[in-house]
Amino acid sequence: MGKSLQARAKKSSDQKIGSFIAVICLVVLYVFLFLLDNALPSNSTTIMLVTVLKKGAIYALVCVSMNLLNGFTGLFSLGQAGFMLIGAYAYSIFSIPAEAHASVYQYFDGGAIQFSIPESIGNVLGVNAGNFLGAILCIIIGGLVAAVFAALIGIPVLRLKSDYLAIATLGFAEIIRAIFQWNGLGKITNGSNLLRKYTNFDDIQIQVGGMVYKLDTVFPFLIATLSIVIIVLLVNSSYGRAFKSIRDDEVAAEAMGINLFKHKMLSFVISSFFAGVGGALLAMFQTTVQAMPFQSTMTYEILLIVVIGGIGSITGSCIAAFLYIACSEWWLRFLDSGSFMGMEVSFFRDGFRKVVFSVVIMVIVLFFSRGIMGNKELSFAGMVRKIRGRKAAKAAPADGPQGKEDEPHD
Repeated sequence: MGKSLQARAKKSSDQKIGSFIAVICLVVLYVFLFLLDNALPSNSTTIMLVTVLKKGAIYALVCVSMNLLNGFTGLFSLGQAGFMLIGAYAYSIFSIPAEAHASVYQYFDGGAIQFSIPESIGNVLGVNAGNFLGAILCIIIGGLVAAVFAALIGIPVLRLKSDYLAIATLGFAEIIRAIFQWNGLGKITNGSNLLRKYTNFDDIQIQVGGMVYKLDTVFPFLIATLSIVIIVLLVNSSYGRAFKSIRDDEVAAEAMGINLFKHKMLSFVISSFFAGVGGALLAMFQTTVQAMPFQSTMTYEILLIVVIGGIGSITGSCIAAFLYIACSEWWLRFLDSGSFMGMEVSFFRDGFRKVVFSVVIMVIVLFFSRGIMGNKELSFAGMVRKIRGRKAAKAAPADGPQGKEDEPHD
């Protein structure tokens, strides 16, 4: 009994230390991001670093949302690009300034929606506060609209299983993309034309006294961090345990009293909500929105990142997202340049980067079949526990049987 209480006390202590270290790391990260936006010099390295950090944070959120559905609930859905498209459009439509509607919706008489949420808030609280709070509100709207669509299609689709569910959700994504380009909805979606001039990351600033500070890299990290924390809390709750039981064995879960359809729908809607949030952030990153890029290849790309990181691992999805974006957007760019370290290489030409990148991905999938993390999570509490365990193992021989043999006998 005493050993059990002692073990619990050690575990609680490790968790507190791990949480403290995590908070310190987050503070250091956000200080670095703030300095990157406002203090560090702008050059080719910092520009690429900012690009990777922004896009990596967005993809990390989208991959974690997909992992909630595919990895933790066991539902093979391929509709992520469709929900991202809905979130991107909902965000941009409600954040285009009123005076820009005539030029943006030039073929549709200025569009049907003639107001801007950031602009309305800015008229009361100031431009900077309006952009910041208005962007957050529009992002939430984007997520909610995606969740509503998920609830509507979830009623018939979630009756399907395995490959049939994947085909149905993939079809939904393609249908949504076609509908949003239809000129019949042009007054809302602008048809096949671009949506632009809405609030993006460059507009997110904060004023302290007479100084104005940019938050264009801090902002996507802030939204992504809060969203992922909510997903982590959900996974570790009773609902998360119900999701995992459905993934492991539906028959046993139903026998234990779990409502299969209710929990599948809940997981599907929540995953779609955060996919919509990710789509809104992607719209802010790209500064323009059009339905065409949200093709099935985007879903396959997200699924690939989830597989590389580990199906059922949130930290794996985050790590894989940043590695994938860093390789595709930055580290392997020299393969398209025609030279390496000042030397000309004949077979380094446009497109060769994608060939090498594909080979690297194939190697990872072949030799790390469960991904980088598998179904495990990277935690500071676990690291502290391992360090204590190693110290205890090193100290054990001194007090063990060998130590007793060296003691003098009477």
